[in-house]
Amino acid sequence: MQSDTRTITEHFRSSELEPEKVRIAITLPTFRRPEHLVETLNSLEALNAGDHAAVVVMDNDAEGLDGATAAAEWLQTSRLNGLVIVAHQRGNCHAYNAGWETALQTFAGLERIAVIDDDELATPGWLNRLRETAERTGADLVGGPQTPVFSDPSLQGCSKHPVFQPHYDRSGPVPILYSSGNVMISRAVLDAMPRPFLDPAFNFIGGGDSDFYRRAKAKGFGFAWCAEAAVMETTPSRRTEFSWLNARSLRNGAISAIIEKRQNPGAAGRVRRMGKSVALLLASPLRGVRMWARTGSAVAGLYHFQVAVGRLMAEAGLVNEQYRNPESN
Repeated sequence: MQSDTRTITEHFRSSELEPEKVRIAITLPTFRRPEHLVETLNSLEALNAGDHAAVVVMDNDAEGLDGATAAAEWLQTSRLNGLVIVAHQRGNCHAYNAGWETALQTFAGLERIAVIDDDELATPGWLNRLRETAERTGADLVGGPQTPVFSDPSLQGCSKHPVFQPHYDRSGPVPILYSSGNVMISRAVLDAMPRPFLDPAFNFIGGGDSDFYRRAKAKGFGFAWCAEAAVMETTPSRRTEFSWLNARSLRNGAISAIIEKRQNPGAAGRVRRMGKSVALLLASPLRGVRMWARTGSAVAGLYHFQVAVGRLMAEAGLVNEQYRNPESN
């Protein structure tokens, strides 16, 4: 299979895959993490989802193909069926778009897609819990926690830093979601949204998922949270270093400003954004002290200040492309 834009190629397909039976596609982007990719796939197989679910692995390393090779070998002996594609254009938005488009084209009876990343492990019941929450709440998009598991257990206390905390702590309807690392999206959303689903302008800074959710909300789609549908995110020690936490916090601020600019372009919108950024900057010392007291971490206490600075940097066109070099992320 090759897409009309010549950017997606099929690498492997399970011999027992019956596309007409599939109702949920689990899309799994990967980039140069073949060993952990197999662990992620093992966690999905353990869900025993049956023939109504299939996995779509999207390898975004068209030169190396380590992920595609590992996934193809794994699928040959797995109870979970699926296919492996190669997203030839670099960038996480391109990878997500390739997987979602492939799922729509391959599975005529598709009802929902789920997303998990190649550094995450699904917990027991993950897929069913997301689906049940969607059905119970009527939400079109359901998210769940990405719980960090640090490679050095002594660093687990760093999970209190805001960049590792989930946005919600209770299941039920929520105003909006922010991350695509653990989410289930209804077919209706994909059918209604223009292509590409995620804007490639966010490929290397992140935030394409937040922008997608903003646009979905504008179309009237509803959101929910399932606190019980966690995925465990394998987190390297470098993500506890100040340089990484600072870059991620600045980036979070920049993304918020960029998305607000898209909502309200023009001079009036810029004035409002600048006013908000300055207000956040002025409030950050008090908020930082409170964060420090709550988490016991002075580094976490800097978060609100860093977010405000990141917003102001974005206004000047200074945005860190933290995903440009995924190996160091």
